[in-house]
Amino acid sequence: MAYETIKYEIDEKILTITLNRPDKLNACTALMEREVVDAFDCADKDNDVLAIIVTGAGRAFCAGADLSLGGDTFDRDVRRGPVRRLPDGKVDYSDPMVSDGGGKIAIRIFRSLKPVIGAVNGPAVGMGATLQLPMDVRIASHDARFGFVFSQRGLVPEGASSWFLPRVVGIAQALEWSLSGRIFTAEEALAGRLINRIVRPDELLPSARALAVQIVEKTAPVSVTLIRQMMWRMLGADDPMEAHKIESRGMYARGRSADAKEGVVAFLEKRPAAFKDRVPADLPDYFPWWTEREYK
Repeated sequence: MAYETIKYEIDEKILTITLNRPDKLNACTALMEREVVDAFDCADKDNDVLAIIVTGAGRAFCAGADLSLGGDTFDRDVRRGPVRRLPDGKVDYSDPMVSDGGGKIAIRIFRSLKPVIGAVNGPAVGMGATLQLPMDVRIASHDARFGFVFSQRGLVPEGASSWFLPRVVGIAQALEWSLSGRIFTAEEALAGRLINRIVRPDELLPSARALAVQIVEKTAPVSVTLIRQMMWRMLGADDPMEAHKIESRGMYARGRSADAKEGVVAFLEKRPAAFKDRVPADLPDYFPWWTEREYK
């Protein structure tokens, strides 16, 4: 589809998604939410997209939700129309109209089949901070600023961040940032492990791209997809046996693959490997395993 609020650019198997409302500091609208979700849908279906970079146009990464409706910005009944009610007059919270838009983006990024690198070029607050959390690596410019500002707006965290943030930075750090709602620097974000590293503004996209190139040129795409989902989903497992079960499936399926044979032979012959399997076409038959009620 043709996008109005984002850019979708593929170069040498690396997709760059750019939030593109620079005059509004890339504040997120309902249209941007839909377009970002669609972009990840397209990327998952494209065998030739092997890595994704997400960044912002202009001087901001994302200033959070668009506040153009003023005090009604977060009133769903005003923005989307009345939410369905139960016979007793209480809100029917199963109504899709209640669903948080930021959460839809976060869950979609979480489910991505391709690795995702955040290139945080400037202010990233509210939704601009939470949408980074399901990304696999976050690189920030010295100009970046972060803030989980919901408590200062009379709100609660969104974007599934009450699940992601404690897992990324630990519960104590997550609570300090979320309870205070304060803005903090890239240096503090690095110390708190929210980001992987800080670079000069002119080095941001080259650094993100260099990492993406490493993934594209040196790794097996199917293995990368499996590793990404194994790591994220094991954060919710209650016993290491769950990891053992999935790793056993993965080692069996990938051990028999042409990729594994190529990886070993290339290593022994001291040459770069040429992995042929692609995503999603060549994912193993047990994927996605988390849809099963129990592992067999």
